[in-house]
Amino acid sequence: MGFGWLLHPFRLALLLAGLGLTALLATAAPARADLRICNQSANQVSIALGYRADKGWQSEGWWVAPASKCATVYQGDLHSRFFYLYVADDIGGGAWDGSVFMCTRDESFTIFGVEDCLARGYERTGFFEVDTQNRTDWTLQLTDPATNDTTAGPDTGTDAPLEGDDIAPPADAIDPGADAGTD
Repeated sequence: MGFGWLLHPFRLALLLAGLGLTALLATAAPARADLRICNQSANQVSIALGYRADKGWQSEGWWVAPASKCATVYQGDLHSRFFYLYVADDIGGGAWDGSVFMCTRDESFTIFGVEDCLARGYERTGFFEVDTQNRTDWTLQLTDPATNDTTAGPDTGTDAPLEGDDIAPPADAIDPGADAGTD
């Protein structure tokens, strides 16, 4: 009498284990690649996002991130190295802003184009640049200005440039000729 009778149950066990592992891998959730803003400030914030889309420049808003929570503002693999953000402190006032101007409005929005914001009935808002270093996933930690040594803290000043001022974004950041400016 040989050991063939032991081989049959062993093969069956290996087959079942292999099928179980295959099923587990097939049902595992794929890794998410998103742009997330984690609000480490003391107050709730509202976030607007700007980026280069298939149709040209696009701005969207608003995502809300309570204190000590994160908000996903772009879902999926990041298609661009640079994204642009404007973040408003909903309670304390002020904003994390910058010198790249895009269109926004008070209500939820998706706006195509960055030109003639005021003439098209929108606000002209300064966004700051986020360099994702060509990664497919990026998380930005937003901190209170008191604990932040960078220049990207809330600006409570009222001297923002007006529509038509000669302050322009970097030439490689926004190409206004590449978008027809339609909604």
